[in-house]
Amino acid sequence: MTQSTSQHTPLKNTPKFAPQVSVPATYMRGGTSKGTFFKLSDLPERCQIAGKARDNFLLRVIGSPDPYGKQIDGLGNGSSSTSKTVILSESDKTDHDVNYLFGQVNIAKPMIDWAGNCGNLTAAVGACAINMGLIDAAKVKASVSNNTSNGICEVRIWQENISKTIIAHVPVYLDEQGKVQVQETGDFELDGVTFPAAEVKIEFIDPVDSSSDMFPTNNLIDDFDVSGCGLNTDSVKATFISAGIPTIFMKAEDLGFTGTELQGDINSNSETLAKLEAIRAEGGVAMGLFKDVSEAQSSQHIPKIAWVAPAQSYSASSGKAVEANEIDLVVRAMSMGQLHHAMMGTAAVAIAAAATTQGTLVNEAAGGSELGEVRFGHPSGTLLVGGKTEQVAGRWEAKKVSMSRSARRIMVGEVFVPNDSF
Repeated sequence: MTQSTSQHTPLKNTPKFAPQVSVPATYMRGGTSKGTFFKLSDLPERCQIAGKARDNFLLRVIGSPDPYGKQIDGLGNGSSSTSKTVILSESDKTDHDVNYLFGQVNIAKPMIDWAGNCGNLTAAVGACAINMGLIDAAKVKASVSNNTSNGICEVRIWQENISKTIIAHVPVYLDEQGKVQVQETGDFELDGVTFPAAEVKIEFIDPVDSSSDMFPTNNLIDDFDVSGCGLNTDSVKATFISAGIPTIFMKAEDLGFTGTELQGDINSNSETLAKLEAIRAEGGVAMGLFKDVSEAQSSQHIPKIAWVAPAQSYSASSGKAVEANEIDLVVRAMSMGQLHHAMMGTAAVAIAAAATTQGTLVNEAAGGSELGEVRFGHPSGTLLVGGKTEQVAGRWEAKKVSMSRSARRIMVGEVFVPNDSF
């Protein structure tokens, strides 16, 4: 008797593997970073709320985790500056236009850090929100006066990761059809970015949480215990600050550096990277971010670690000469375990707040005087930032930090992700 095998025969139209789903997305450069931007309502329904499905979806979009470190099978480019995602939505906050949620995607681990902001991609949020139709059309239209075809649209951003207000001044123009468009091209040059573009001015309003201290140890300079971190000393001077993003500032010379290092000087040295990571973990404990150093492994986005030195001449990564008389100080900063190729926007906020507060290591490196703005040298060139800090009832507060960046759409379309990956 022949046994029937029909129950084992696959249906003709059933795919052997899960098909891909497509989701509208915008790929943008913001400052010296690149990221994939989504409108919240465009995401698959199960990804519209925070959780495992959303994280897995975004990891697959970027191409992480990738043990090869290249993110070949996704939109990431194998660096912390390009392994980024953004979710935008209409804001329900009073006097705000758009909600902005940032996710820093780990390259080698199945992890997304939602703990902080990306100051560079912040420059792209206003423009992207306008292009996605998230900003009231009447407000955008009113940005262009009747007497000119150009204007500035002020986009008020609610940064969801850190619950802060950011104002982006987005240049716009009236096209031949009478529609207001974002002005993306221009002659503003940003060191770390090859081509010029339109300038976008960014203001970080009250970048320090009112319930916390800008200087979490209540000191402008601390004796920081780094015993066991691989340095030739057990203690170094440090300024711990929470403005823009929690950051540890130290003197370059205390780390055995000059302050003019480029990526190749740091990122190719595993011993140096291990020392800096150990110091970062200890600093996180000192700032109250971690209970112990082991917790630092699950939060590589914060705190940042940076070193400063007085102004000096050096050659930037492009070969451009940076002259000492053009800058106030030099700063180098680590991002996700690597020396950043330029400067993270949030770290630039911390630099501005610390430099404009007399008595910090950053202010001392800039000359120690009362400052309203500083131009600092970084691996790709220079950046001008402004800040206003003041002491209120014994507590330091940063009222506003500002800087200029640029942003540009690179691609608008659909990103494809296997349906069973999230």
